[in-house]
Amino acid sequence: MTFTDLNIDQDMVDALAAKGIIEPFPIQSQTIPLALDGQDIIGQAKTGTGKTFGFGLPLIQALGLHPEPGVQALVVVPTRELCVQVAEDLEIAASNRDTKIVAIYGGKAYEGQVEQLKAGAQIVVGTPGRLLDLAGQRLLSLKNVKVMVLDEADKMLDLGFLPDVEKLFAQTEPTRHTMLFSATMPGPVVALARRFMNKPIHIRATDPDEGLTQANIKHVIYRAHSLDKDEVIARILQAEGRGKTVIFTRTKRAAAKLVEELNDRGFNAAAVHGDLNQEQRERAMAAFKAGKKDILIATDVAARGIDVNDVTHVINHTVPDDPDTYLHRAGRTGRAGKTGIAVTFVDWDDLHKWGLIHRGLQFGPQEPVETYSSSPHLYRDLDIPHDVKGRLRASTLVHEPRARTAGSTGERGGSNSGGGGATGSRAPRQRTRGGTGSGSSGGSGSSGSAHVEGKPAHREPGGGAHDGTAPTRRRRTRRRTGGSSGGAATPPAA
Repeated sequence: MTFTDLNIDQDMVDALAAKGIIEPFPIQSQTIPLALDGQDIIGQAKTGTGKTFGFGLPLIQALGLHPEPGVQALVVVPTRELCVQVAEDLEIAASNRDTKIVAIYGGKAYEGQVEQLKAGAQIVVGTPGRLLDLAGQRLLSLKNVKVMVLDEADKMLDLGFLPDVEKLFAQTEPTRHTMLFSATMPGPVVALARRFMNKPIHIRATDPDEGLTQANIKHVIYRAHSLDKDEVIARILQAEGRGKTVIFTRTKRAAAKLVEELNDRGFNAAAVHGDLNQEQRERAMAAFKAGKKDILIATDVAARGIDVNDVTHVINHTVPDDPDTYLHRAGRTGRAGKTGIAVTFVDWDDLHKWGLIHRGLQFGPQEPVETYSSSPHLYRDLDIPHDVKGRLRASTLVHEPRARTAGSTGERGGSNSGGGGATGSRAPRQRTRGGTGSGSSGGSGSSGSAHVEGKPAHREPGGGAHDGTAPTRRRRTRRRTGGSSGGAATPPAA
């Protein structure tokens, strides 16, 4: 089956084909025909199964090839990262049309978003807070919205956005076409659907025998010590066939610490967490998607917006709080029908929390295996070469001393005559009563005292040695320039 078979307009079929998207996924093939007929839909499918195009293609087609300026479709999402991702996907599908799409979310300046609204954007993808903010300032009008989509509704519930979503629904016409998509369907989400939707059809695009987790993801659970986790992760990151990897941490501080540690070990990592401003988060996500960074460390807030098809590994640095969070974390890999690996570390203190997730997701008799960075089963389970270490390169470069500083005896011309010319700097001068410079005649012969070992060349001679003791001073001889014939030398000075 192709998108043409689903009655999608040819210009959108061509736009998707240009990105290598030819065949629809199950959730798309089930929802698109109903959505094209204007039927309200509750779509339930695991994350990463293509829900965005499931509602996006009918939405764009309903507006026509040349839609009138003004907001006619609204897509509400829970997070900034997901907002950007959904807007990008819709822009791909509408690339051959006059349809304009704008992403409205917090953390960015108002001016650019308001400019796009005034320019006549027809589709708005936004987060609840910023949408209500602009609507309150009368910069965004929802009265002409024909199609409204609520994406990742269960995450809206988790973040406490359902009251804001209800306010957005209240600003639209009751006759609108409404679609709701979610990986799970908790009670409050079902109640919301009953209140604001008109006889919706509930679609579940899952295999009854598949279980709650995706069959194309391998789940590996280890009981690891907190002091050894970084070593274990460094070895996992050197596994055969590893592509882009997402590592989830519980706190912002843990994410910042881990990205610093992995970069110090020679890996190419970026972080997305709440202590970064929106520009830094977008820059990190863009680098990860473009392949400039192959490791992304994130907190749960960013989980829903990481829609990258070539993520091969997901690592849970700590146990998620509940089964739904685990599903959404693991769902960053195995997307678009590909396979993936989800590794979870369970601390000794979190065994009870893992027990709840284990029972909730029906994993079966799998128990966390006590694992260290040297455990043989770690290498077998994840196809890690046996000779890898926890570091790709030295974390710091050892800089050689500058040439102006002399080394030990004989190393940088310490015993050379003429004041150590090998050092590349001028030897210190020695004064004689005869007025001649150092290194010339004057009976001293060797001028080893002209270059004091371990001292910079510009210091005066006799200033000390490596052990802190002063070097032995060489006695000088004086010659009389006049007086008695024969020029006999005077006795050495006392």
